[in-house]
Amino acid sequence: MCFLRHLTQEEAFEILEKSLEFKDLIVGVGLDSSELGNPPLKFKEVFEKAISYGYKTVAHAGEEGDFSFIIEALELLKIQRIDHGVQAINSKELMEKLKISQVPLTVCPFSNIELKVFENMKEHNIKEMLDFGLNVTVNSDDPSYFKGYLNDNLISVYENLDLTKEDIIKLVKNSINSSFITEEEKINYLNKIDQFTFNN
Repeated sequence: MCFLRHLTQEEAFEILEKSLEFKDLIVGVGLDSSELGNPPLKFKEVFEKAISYGYKTVAHAGEEGDFSFIIEALELLKIQRIDHGVQAINSKELMEKLKISQVPLTVCPFSNIELKVFENMKEHNIKEMLDFGLNVTVNSDDPSYFKGYLNDNLISVYENLDLTKEDIIKLVKNSINSSFITEEEKINYLNKIDQFTFNN
């Protein structure tokens, strides 16, 4: 479930309270829509409340907004996963913190291109962030709008950024480890990946 950041925090509170009836069906809450003009600080109190209800938390940060949005989302919203996060590359200090903490960055390459964060896929920085040691994953973002599902994003990244087999395996494993499934489910999927890669 997501709060739309171009709306008010009061409206986000209304959505949060209405969600409680369906809480057993909702894993967590996120913050999406237009970053610019809508910093994480705007939603600090509603995220505090969401955490008190036991929701996991994520937020779009550092796609169109600069790296300060990532810092705010981590420090003020106490989020567990950054959606996008590609602007982290512009802060050495933030990159080091993300490397140590291994907070997941759910990078959406097609979205980044469509929103002109990068002019084309060959300019994308996901390989650089992966090589630095960040916990980056490849994802789709509104597939019908941004012209591609998960596999389309992954194939395009592979074709344009000279990723190795090891890079691809790392990206896929990162996605499993960064998900909100159980530890047992993670182990199951990671074992399947190992079995597949061993036989191929």
